[in-house]
Parts: sequence; structure tokens; C-alpha cells
Amino acid sequence: MTPELEEQEERLQFDSFDHDDAWALGTLLVGLARERGHAVTIDIRLGDHQLFHYALHGTSADNDDWIERKIRVVRRFGHSSYLVGQTYRDRGTTFEEKSHLDATLYAAHGGCFPIILRGTGPVGTVTVSGLPQLDDHRLVVEALELFLNSKGAERGTPSRER
Repeated sequence: MTPELEEQEERLQFDSFDHDDAWALGTLLVGLARERGHAVTIDIRLGDHQLFHYALHGTSADNDDWIERKIRVVRRFGHSSYLVGQTYRDRGTTFEEKSHLDATLYAAHGGCFPIILRGTGPVGTVTVSGLPQLDDHRLVVEALELFLNSKGAERGTPSRER
């Protein structure tokens, strides 16, 4: 599964990302979650600047805590929180056992994905909390795919094959 997760990070990159993009991506995620009846909290940041945050009915402050812990993992390792956790699982251990990081501050659970600018690297995060970790991750990836494909269509460039 790790190669698939690495491929996602290579493929799901932006040419630019701004406040309007955060709003559009965030509202796309809210729409997907509502359609499916998911109780999730969604957070989008550019660096330390929180540009979008929305908690659907059925969430709690615990989701905000999970978001902060997942974001710390992405910022520290530069990869999705699910990829970081999977890397440890592939080695037959866990992030909690071997990272030597405080589990109250860091969570290598799925749901936080780096906002990567092509040619620059990670500049922010998009995070979902409320579902099982793989489902959190998949929801973010699906939204990024839809968003980036729609941006490509707006520019008149064909979307990439999956």
C-alpha cells in the first residue's frame, strides 16, 4: 500500500493554492461528507494560517484534537499522516512505539494530507477527522482528485489519468 500512498502525493499537487482554493476545497469536502452522512470535521491550512474549518453535526472537540495531532505529523515528516503510519506498519511496528514522539501531540492516523506545490513542496494541510483512519484518508484524496481535475478543466488542460 505504501507505493500507492506515495503515488498519491506525487499526483495530487497544486500549481498554486490560495484562500479561494481553500474555500472551494473545503466546501467540496463538506458537500461530500453531507451527501454520505459523515460526521467529520474538516480543516485546511496554508502554513500556520487556518483558512477553512468546519465541523458537521455529530462531531466534537475531540475531532479538533485529532486534527492538530495529524497536522503535526504531516508538518514533521512532509507526508500524509496515513503514509507515515503505514511506513511504520510496513516495518512491523507502530508509530507510537518507534517514533519516540508524544502520542498526545502526534497521531500518524489517516486524514491529513499535505498541500504540495509543484516545484516547492508541502505548504499546508487538508485534514478530515471523524471516520476510521483509512476512510478519513480516502475522503481527502477523493476531494483532492475532484478539485484538481476541476481546476485542470477550468484551465482547458486535460486531467491526468488515474
